[in-house]
Amino acid sequence: MHIEFTRFSPDDTEALVGFLTGEDWPFHAGVQEAPAIRKRAAEGLYDDEESRTFWIVADGERAGLVRLQDLTDGTPMFDLRVRKAWRGRGLGTAAVKWLTSYLFTEFPGIRRIEGNTRQDNHTMRAVFRKCGYVKESHYREAWPAPDGTVHDSTGYAILRRDWESGTVTVPDWNDEPVTGSLGR
Repeated sequence: MHIEFTRFSPDDTEALVGFLTGEDWPFHAGVQEAPAIRKRAAEGLYDDEESRTFWIVADGERAGLVRLQDLTDGTPMFDLRVRKAWRGRGLGTAAVKWLTSYLFTEFPGIRRIEGNTRQDNHTMRAVFRKCGYVKESHYREAWPAPDGTVHDSTGYAILRRDWESGTVTVPDWNDEPVTGSLGR
């Protein structure tokens, strides 16, 4: 499979509308409406100083989308979406490896990259681990779903120094005592 990453252009707005509204995104909060997507695109929010958006093109087809956010923050985050027909083929892993290299190469001031997903998104969590990202947070009942349920959220990150050296630095999860009560 041949994979390319092509930068979003305002000329791609209708394709973006079709992409975001034409599929269910079970692990993304909320539903995106076409007028709101068009408005954000017209305002430059998919490609400006703070964000860049790229199509994941697999074998000539727009199979996914990567949105890089908070680019001036020093700790950018990203949104990754892969069309249902293309899931399970390694595009998520390829995209995270690509965006990690892209961010650390193009933005020398970035020290770390973060990403969040729902706890029950086991595929994305495996992609994070495969790409050298480390679980750094677990937020209980923090991710509301369109059906009204609330899920736990997990946060992953990679450090520039780990990416450069090919190592993984795990946080110290045992830095405070565990208590079994509310202290009442």
